[in-house]
Amino acid sequence: MLFWIFVAVLTAAVCAVLLYPLLRGAKAGRDRRAGEEAVYRDQLSELDRDRAEGLITDAEADYARAEIGRRLLAVAAAPADAPRSAGGYGLTQAFIVVALPVVGLCLYLLVGHPGMPSQPLAARLANPGNDMAVLIVKAEQHLAQHPEDGKGWDVLAPIYFKSMRVGDAELAYRHAIALLGPSPERLDSLAEVLMATSENVVTDEAQDLLRQSLTLQPDNPRAEFYLALALEQAGKTGEAKAAFEALAKASPADAPWLPIVQEHIARNGGAPEAPADTAAAKAPGNPTAADVASAETMNAGDRMQMIRGMVATLDARLKDDPDNFEGWMRLIRSYAVLKDDARAADALKRALTAFPPAGAEGRQLVALARELGLATEDAQQ
Repeated sequence: MLFWIFVAVLTAAVCAVLLYPLLRGAKAGRDRRAGEEAVYRDQLSELDRDRAEGLITDAEADYARAEIGRRLLAVAAAPADAPRSAGGYGLTQAFIVVALPVVGLCLYLLVGHPGMPSQPLAARLANPGNDMAVLIVKAEQHLAQHPEDGKGWDVLAPIYFKSMRVGDAELAYRHAIALLGPSPERLDSLAEVLMATSENVVTDEAQDLLRQSLTLQPDNPRAEFYLALALEQAGKTGEAKAAFEALAKASPADAPWLPIVQEHIARNGGAPEAPADTAAAKAPGNPTAADVASAETMNAGDRMQMIRGMVATLDARLKDDPDNFEGWMRLIRSYAVLKDDARAADALKRALTAFPPAGAEGRQLVALARELGLATEDAQQ
């Protein structure tokens, strides 16, 4: 009932707003005619005074009186046209007062849901659909009542991390590990959360988690990569290069992490491994076997010059083949490794032109840029 009262009041207010200009226009017309009649009557009175005082002749007075009388009659005759104008106003007013509300009500009853009650929070939580925020709230309510549900913490932790709720993600992973026991996935993920809180530094606690993960899964490239990165961050260049090289040799030729591993090898003074004769080996910018063999005999300066030439070749090929997503990822990383932030930012901007930020590939490009410390605001404009 309150809804329909509100609709009636709102309809009356809209009608009043629409009718006001019409009513004001009609009143203004009446006031204007009354003013003109008063002016002409004053002119007749002044004419009689001028004639009595001898300021004008009788002939002039009669001529002027006839002219003023003609104008006065014309103004007085104007109401004779009023029925037509009033009829037009009447139709317009009837349309506003009757037709608009009726049409609006019929459309609402046809496409609206007048009988649908408002849905409280409890009902939305019971049927969250694809609303991620509601799903998180529902999971949180469940875990508040059942904190011993390790699977619930295990499911919620990565959602927290993807939502950039790093503190909540750390707490959720710790609960999952305590209740379900350690696993490589949980240990590696918790280590990544700790690195996120420390600006991508592989902390001592993160290293302990990664070593524990390797005891559970010795061939864990994720843990091996971060431990090698920890050596690099600690300034242990030789050990880091050896660790990255061991990871590259143990990785499949088409492993998605292999390009960044090779970049870290180059950063630590080594030469990238030649990929096998696969599709990955033939990707633009990858070193050939001859390139690797030649690099082994070069000094550090010549080797770096060769790497820069390979990156420039990849850049040139991407101008002709902008749909090569993996090539853009490799190019941006390469420029970042070479400390050429200007070219890295330019490559990011061109890559986002081919893969807009709204898409899945675009989001990966933005995430990579943030990981490398590149500014993403200008590139996304």
